[in-house]
Amino acid sequence: MILTKAQYDEIAQCLVSVPPTRQSLRKLKQRFPSQSQATLLSIFSQEYQKHIKRTHAKHHTSEAIESYYQRYLNGVGENGAAPVLLELANEVDYAPSLMARIILERFLQEHEETPPSKSVINSMLRDPSQIPDGVLANQVYQCIVNDCCYGPLVDCIKHAIGHEHEVLLRDLLLEKNLSFLDEDQLRAKGYDKTPDFILQVPVAVEGHIIHWIESKASFGDECSHHAYLHDQFWSYWNRW
Repeated sequence: MILTKAQYDEIAQCLVSVPPTRQSLRKLKQRFPSQSQATLLSIFSQEYQKHIKRTHAKHHTSEAIESYYQRYLNGVGENGAAPVLLELANEVDYAPSLMARIILERFLQEHEETPPSKSVINSMLRDPSQIPDGVLANQVYQCIVNDCCYGPLVDCIKHAIGHEHEVLLRDLLLEKNLSFLDEDQLRAKGYDKTPDFILQVPVAVEGHIIHWIESKASFGDECSHHAYLHDQFWSYWNRW
């Protein structure tokens, strides 16, 4: 289904006033029943990431970090089983996985002799059982599994979806008997930055000659189009 600019703007405007939770996604689906769950989730995720980028700095001041850490300590001191970190993230309108990272880094700074490296932090977020404090490990885990826009779980899902779309595209090209080179074949020829597929014999689609295809398993809003044009598409267009 083709989504018009007006329909997209209506969905994006609706997202301004809702928190990034699965409950909000269900409400969004009820309001826009003609749109697929995948489309709404992709728009939801992109709009929320824009919001996080705009507000990121205020959550990383030394005052904010100390305030969040003390609230975490007070919260788990009263009830270690309660979702303290998750509720704190929702209250201050910050992604749960990113809040978990802030608190984990602050905890390790306090309890380790040397500052934690980024690789250590990432490893603990991917596998909270590595965190040396059981209560914090559980709090981080709750944030990771309840975050639908950020975190290692979301990254794995995005990677899997991206790979799935590339496989589907490859199957479609084979079904249409189109001759092509994929990314691995192009890199073997020495190209460093390549689209997913180069058509060895260009085809016409709706009056346009297509030389190459880049698969993106996300919604193509204006912002992402501009970013991809700058980072990838213009170089592909110039070369091929």
